[in-house]
Amino acid sequence: MNLPDLQSYRSNFINKGVQLPLPIVSGTENGLLHQLPPPPFGKTGWPWDEQVAQTVYDNKINWPKLTIVTPSYNQAGFLEQTIRAVLLQNYPNLEYIIIDGGSTDQSKQIIEKYAPWLSYYQSEKDNGQSHAINQGFSLSSGRYHAWINSDDYYLKGVFHKVLNKFMSTNADFIYGYGNDYNVVSGKTTTTRVLPFIDYFIKIPSLVQPSTFWSAAIHEPVWEELHCSLDFELWLRLVKGHSRALIKEPLSVANVHDQAKTHSPKMKAQWEADHQKIWAADAHGTVYEWKKIIFFNRIRIKLYKVFGYYS
Repeated sequence: MNLPDLQSYRSNFINKGVQLPLPIVSGTENGLLHQLPPPPFGKTGWPWDEQVAQTVYDNKINWPKLTIVTPSYNQAGFLEQTIRAVLLQNYPNLEYIIIDGGSTDQSKQIIEKYAPWLSYYQSEKDNGQSHAINQGFSLSSGRYHAWINSDDYYLKGVFHKVLNKFMSTNADFIYGYGNDYNVVSGKTTTTRVLPFIDYFIKIPSLVQPSTFWSAAIHEPVWEELHCSLDFELWLRLVKGHSRALIKEPLSVANVHDQAKTHSPKMKAQWEADHQKIWAADAHGTVYEWKKIIFFNRIRIKLYKVFGYYS
């Protein structure tokens, strides 16, 4: 497993003239809703004509810096929703970075429209999602990290809930439930994540856009992976560290034909990632993984028996 050196990425940005640390998102005491570009015609509700009230953030608290990275490529139909759902949290100490891989749709124009409220953005050819994420975090100066893909978005008030959880628990890793919204049927389903011990980290159960972690435990993403990059990251990043579960949805993943998780075209790539992750020189063997799956089924049944699922 060859992981990139984030310091080398950081040095490349510095050599290009990027000034570090990046500026935080500039806000106002009344929030950003009326400062941002107006939403597209007919768009209402969160995150179009609603915002988190800035008054929810107690000004007596020194809110820690939160870094959000959005890797972007040809998701113009969803990207503006993603951006607004970050900015309209009105979090008082936010570093927001967008790394676009040279999109050929309207993504660049959307990003540029919101540029005054971004800490940093670029739109140029890269080596894929993993590379974009690593580039973004190489610029980070936040105490806490998360990434949100350009076709997903955060629910209203999530940053307030998550940062309060970090401060009240001193956890290294926060995770929560997630919603899937089917853009064709209009139906929403919720993935409820179970609490887990280290042994069960090898079960792909975490909802990526509903995860946040301390910069102190951050690891680079394995760039050879194209689909299971988040799952593999958890195998290295979460084990042995304190964590806390928020038992409510924190994010929405838009389910559409081009989404990696739901596209039949990506089946071969998922299988290729699986073989890399479960190679002997990475995270074990397929046999070991199947054994863990068996014990996980027993664990889920026990949770159901004792009423974890309502």
